[in-house]
Amino acid sequence: MEKLRFLTAGESHGQGLVAILEGIPAGLRLSAADIAPDLKRRQRGYGRGGRMQIEKDTVRILSGVRYGKTLGSPIAMFMENLDWPNWTAKMALEEPVEPVAALHMPRPGHADLAGMIKYRQEDLRNILERSSARETAARVAAGAVARRLLAAFGIEVYSHVLSIRGIQGGITAAGFFKGRTSRDPELLASWRALMERVESSPLACADAEAETEMIAAIDGAREKGDTLGGVIEIVALGLFPGLGSHVHWDRRLDGLLAGALMSIPAIKGVEVGLGLGVTLKPGSQIHDEIFHEPGQGFYRGGNNAGGIEGGMSNGEPLSLRVHMKPLPTLARPLRSVDVATLQPQSAHHERADVCAVPAAAVVAEAMTALVLADALCVKLGGDSISEMQQHYASLAHVPLGW
Repeated sequence: MEKLRFLTAGESHGQGLVAILEGIPAGLRLSAADIAPDLKRRQRGYGRGGRMQIEKDTVRILSGVRYGKTLGSPIAMFMENLDWPNWTAKMALEEPVEPVAALHMPRPGHADLAGMIKYRQEDLRNILERSSARETAARVAAGAVARRLLAAFGIEVYSHVLSIRGIQGGITAAGFFKGRTSRDPELLASWRALMERVESSPLACADAEAETEMIAAIDGAREKGDTLGGVIEIVALGLFPGLGSHVHWDRRLDGLLAGALMSIPAIKGVEVGLGLGVTLKPGSQIHDEIFHEPGQGFYRGGNNAGGIEGGMSNGEPLSLRVHMKPLPTLARPLRSVDVATLQPQSAHHERADVCAVPAAAVVAEAMTALVLADALCVKLGGDSISEMQQHYASLAHVPLGW
């Protein structure tokens, strides 16, 4: 990212997690209460494990805010791990008096073995603690701040679960908005009502019938000691044309989004708009035809492009699909090798979820919000919200009838 930067620190069972976000302009209203809802949403979902009964993520803003507004300086946030008291010996900063048994059985599909070889570690806990998806709580905190910045310019980011283990929900953004302008107030109100249903769903699914089948599949996987993955749709509304750029490979909005989303643990694929479906039909049925109406401006007859053309937002809803693999920590572990003895052994079993797709959806929202907020800062410029809003107001006078 060009204007915004963020770092996270902390281990899964360490004292806590830290997020540092730099580049947020001055004057943005922000409090811990603005971040709390997304942290709570990340802990949701049918199929989650026992850790969610322990951690009740709350954030403490350490810097970058005064009197409820950002200062333009780096924002530091801390989230305490409530499970830390149970891990003080295993995760002590100093070498313990009583030795703690090392873990030697890497899990297939996890960072364990490659990380042990890369960092020359004999105890896979030195790898799994940081590679754990627990780190994503810090990303969600940073993403919640980015979401506040986007909201100041009328940009909204949503997500919902499309499928779990191949069980497909029938509601997609492409179908919802097809042939209708996303700037229609009634249509937007209908979309927001649908997303309220998602928030009340145990699987963040907009399709109640498919959700029932998904829950049954998760129950079946739990009984077998197995795990399940799925597909998430991310939708952003209110984007105006021109975020991102076609002039350099590393400024293309779709590339930036794909890279950010692929960085989330267990994500194995990202699609924009119709995605892989563009290979199945001729161009005449793929490319979204362009229309114009006075007072409405340009709009498309469909949104197969997912709101991005030539690496830039085109004013239509941003539509992304994120594919998540089943989690690699199984209650009935797969075969592995003890790295100390080189003998066959079952993989290490760490407390984990059966299905974390609804939680990953919130992380995907956060990463999307961070990339879009960065692109917004690049496009509008300015060191304060008021300056950015002045620049934003000037967009009303751009040519071509937008």
